[in-house]
Amino acid sequence: MTRVSAITAFRLTTADADRLTRFYRELGFAVEARVPIDEDEIRLLGLEGGGTRVALRLGEQRLGLDTFDVPGRPYPSRGTAADLCFQHFAIVTDDAEAAWKRATALGAAPISAGGPVALPPSTGVAAAVKFRDPEGHPLELLQLRPGRHRWTGTGLLGIDHSAISVSDAAASRRFYESIGLSVHGQTLNRGPAQAALDGLTEPEVDVVPMLPHRDTPHLELLGYRRPAGRPAGPLQANDVAATRIVWGADRDELIRDPDGHLHLLRRQDPP
Repeated sequence: MTRVSAITAFRLTTADADRLTRFYRELGFAVEARVPIDEDEIRLLGLEGGGTRVALRLGEQRLGLDTFDVPGRPYPSRGTAADLCFQHFAIVTDDAEAAWKRATALGAAPISAGGPVALPPSTGVAAAVKFRDPEGHPLELLQLRPGRHRWTGTGLLGIDHSAISVSDAAASRRFYESIGLSVHGQTLNRGPAQAALDGLTEPEVDVVPMLPHRDTPHLELLGYRRPAGRPAGPLQANDVAATRIVWGADRDELIRDPDGHLHLLRRQDPP
C-alpha cells in the first residue's frame, strides 16, 4: 500500500512563467533556478514533450512553477471556493493587511470580500484573506495569533498547508488516512466571517486537517455542505488548475484522490 511521509514541495502549472515568476518574487518568494523538468517526472505526469520549472522557495518550503511544451487548459472562469478544482496553499505572514496590499498591487484578484477577515480566537488565526494569482491559482494569507505558532520573522514566513475542496469529506478522509495521514481535529465553519473569507453567501464547510507523519505543511479538506461545488472534471497535469502536492513516499507514482486532485509521490529514504 502506498504510504506518504511528508509534503516536500508544491507545483503550479503556468502558461506564462515569466509573469507568474515576477508575481511570486515580488510577493516575497526567492527564485532559485530555472531548470528542465526531468523526463521521469514528465512520464509520471502522463504528458508528451518536455517542460521547464522555475524553482522558488519561501522559508523551508519549495514551490515549482511548471510550463509544459504541450499546454493544457486555462483556469476555469467564474470559479468559487466551493468548486472541486479549488486548491490553495496558505502562506503565513506577520501582517496580513500589508501582504494583501502588496498582492493586489501585483495583480492579485480577491476571493474574500473586503480584504483580510478577522477570525474567532478559537481558530488561532488573527486574520486571513483568500485571493488568486494572475493566472487564477487560489492562495490564502494567514496571520496567526501570537503564542499559537512556531513561525518567526517578518513578511512572508512560509507555507502552512494546502486546502482542497472535496465532494464528500468522509470519503476523502478515508482515502488520505489510507496513504498515511491522520486527522487532527475537525470543525464546521459557517457564519459571517466564513462568508467574507470565502466570498460566498451563507457557506457551511467541514474543515478536516490531515497531518503527515513528519512535521511539514499539512493538508486540509474543505467539504462544503453549501453551496454545492461544481465538479472539476478530468484535470491533466498541464492544465493550469492542476495544482500538485509533492510527497515523500515509498515509490514514484502519480495518484488522484476521489475528486481527481493530483498528488505526485517521489521515493524518499525514511528519516
